[in-house]
Amino acid sequence: MTAEPARGPRRLTRAPRAAQGVGVSVARPDGTLKVTGEFAYASDMWHEDMLWGHTLRSPHAHARVLSIDIAAALAVPGVYAVLTHDDLPASQTRYGLECLDTPVLADGVVRHHGEPVALVAADHPETARRAAARIAVDYEPLPVVHDEATALADDAPVLHPHRDDHHAPHVRHPNIVHRQPVRRGDPDAAAARADVIVTGTYTVGMQDQAFLGPESGLAVPAEDGGVDLYVATQWLHSDLRQIAPVLGLPEDKVRMTLSGVGGAFGGREDLSMQIHGCLLALRTGKPVKMVYDRFQSFFGHVHRHPATLWYEHGATREGLLTHMRCRIVLDGGAYASSSPAVVGNAASLSAGPYVVDHVDIEALALYTNNPPCGAMRGFGAVQACFAYESQMDKLAAELGLDPVEFRRRNAMSQGSRLPTGQVVDAPAPVAELLRRVKALPLPPERQWETAGAAPDVRALPGGLSNTTHGEGVVRGVGYAVGIKNVGFSEGFDDYSTARVRLEVAGGEPVATVHTAAAEVGQGGVTVQAQIVRTELGVQQVTIQPADTRVGSAGSTSASRQTYMTGGAVRHTCEAIRERVLALGRARFGGTHPAWDHAELLLEDGKVVTEAGEVLAALADVLDGQAIDIEQEFRHRPTQPFDRVTGQGFGHVQYSFAAHRAVVEVDTELGLVKVVELACAQDVGKAVNPQAVAGQIQGGTVQGLGLAVMEEILVGPDAKVRNPSFTDYLIPTILDTPTLPVDILELADHHAPYGLRGAGEAPTLSSTPAVVSAIRAATGRALTRVPVRPEHITDTP
Repeated sequence: MTAEPARGPRRLTRAPRAAQGVGVSVARPDGTLKVTGEFAYASDMWHEDMLWGHTLRSPHAHARVLSIDIAAALAVPGVYAVLTHDDLPASQTRYGLECLDTPVLADGVVRHHGEPVALVAADHPETARRAAARIAVDYEPLPVVHDEATALADDAPVLHPHRDDHHAPHVRHPNIVHRQPVRRGDPDAAAARADVIVTGTYTVGMQDQAFLGPESGLAVPAEDGGVDLYVATQWLHSDLRQIAPVLGLPEDKVRMTLSGVGGAFGGREDLSMQIHGCLLALRTGKPVKMVYDRFQSFFGHVHRHPATLWYEHGATREGLLTHMRCRIVLDGGAYASSSPAVVGNAASLSAGPYVVDHVDIEALALYTNNPPCGAMRGFGAVQACFAYESQMDKLAAELGLDPVEFRRRNAMSQGSRLPTGQVVDAPAPVAELLRRVKALPLPPERQWETAGAAPDVRALPGGLSNTTHGEGVVRGVGYAVGIKNVGFSEGFDDYSTARVRLEVAGGEPVATVHTAAAEVGQGGVTVQAQIVRTELGVQQVTIQPADTRVGSAGSTSASRQTYMTGGAVRHTCEAIRERVLALGRARFGGTHPAWDHAELLLEDGKVVTEAGEVLAALADVLDGQAIDIEQEFRHRPTQPFDRVTGQGFGHVQYSFAAHRAVVEVDTELGLVKVVELACAQDVGKAVNPQAVAGQIQGGTVQGLGLAVMEEILVGPDAKVRNPSFTDYLIPTILDTPTLPVDILELADHHAPYGLRGAGEAPTLSSTPAVVSAIRAATGRALTRVPVRPEHITDTP
């Protein structure tokens, strides 16, 4: 048998790099469907012969459950099942992201208003709701823990007397979820050298993620005794890890697929209806759909931790920080959720993006009977940023310095050391971001005035309520800057998995990408395709639905998915490219010396040299063979913070954003119109510039909401007062100002393409910038957010 001579490649000419690769504002594949209302969200799912699930929730914040009578509910025609804690199928009846402290259904005690007590499955959602209302629950109210004083009192009720999590041995009171100090230098000696010392106590209210798509999912029982769950979530594999044990099933019998997600912002990291839907489906043998209404949604997910923050800063007369002390108390609510990690963030980032060598920091989260709090965009850094930026304004005023100049004098840069001892080993352009945002042109004064016509009241505080035509309206300008970590921290094994398949279809190379990364509206599916086009030089890229048939991609949170899943896709594509080039060398190596000696690239369906010479068509190299590779990608390891000193390499990356807010304030009525909210942010590399700008603008508006309107009101009885979008206000298009964005791209060489996570940083500094502007207009101290009219007018 004689060997065939090497077959030469077709003669081809080089085309330009992929027009839809990294660095290009590629249109979202789901964009048109979403704006036309044709996109299928989780709440749109349907299955023949499906039932509807409903959750009965506690009307008390803290009570003992004496008895539950379900007979009347079962008697309702159309009801298929009613479940309580006694019906749970496994010995494990609790779940949680880190601490297994959350009951699937109340286990004799309810610890917060709205806690799930019973489940109903019926043939119509209204039937399920009416049946749930007939369940008779006998409660014995218990004393309510609603703040730090009631949580840490000597006679305080211990909300989790049998806790066995790894934080429990290290806290002085069992109602403390976690405590993290950070100590460095000698704050006492540094304070003695300070020319000016300012202190302040600041309060941040409870903010809701307010995603528009409610919690929803469809559980379908399977013939093998397992269940298929289609659900809107942020982290499929974390859900799976919590769901399977309480169902009494191995993980391979709980198959999860991501359905259309209508926003998340951290609120879908914890479980909502996932276990409940599966329980009902397995009990009835029928598919069960659960969709929360807005009232249920307010009780069905965690919120941003409300916080009380005490700060002390000192500075020299030259405007240099000498020291900082702070104590941050976060209300974690009834269950731990991600409170330990939020504490770590709040503590480690509490000094802000400033050089301060002497610190004494304490951050802690409490168990209370308030609604559970956990992940929300900014994750502990939002609360700290409001406090330390308020302190920067106060210090600048005491020293008679321009507030931006004062910040610039103390701004960290690459090589600076954080209070945790970690050296910032990537660009940290804090001073430059402040310079850029200040240099942007200011919007014109008195924009409501129109020549020869009545004022445009939409440009005034109060808007269309027509409360003023400019009388008593004062303009204010304020600045703020923040620092946010990217990715999972403190030693967590943070990784993502990607499977990529390259093959020829219809004579053209085609790539298929499969990850478990949750697309929650951030544009991850767009970015994955851009990376494949860049790395493999193909135009046709298919993104498969995210599910648990592939390895974990981690959570769509912590601004990490482009870094981590993008990194996994790139890493896998690099392995495929090496396989392609090996095939090419085997098939065509004798036809051109570049196959053995040159740096070869894949571009526009061809193998080319760096100089642009085409060696072969990718379809010819593959010659009918498919290459399918799955790989994991990890960022460099981090380490836990020391429990006593808080020292350690805790975070893999930092992102920075600065804001300038311009407001008009009706000083007589206390109404605020935010005229402009400009942002300068370093993103390392804008993989999709338009999407990055959208993330910055979205985060900015969410911070605006916290500044002036958004708060879940919880009374001293720990009951929620405003669980609806009628009473919980979020910014609309009429509240949204112009949002100029200045994107800086300074590469972090540790990250894929040098990128930085971009989604959270703008949420930090927009809030204190708006409040700073209101202070400038009114002269009020304003130590609490959201700012209410009575805070401005100083009326009860």
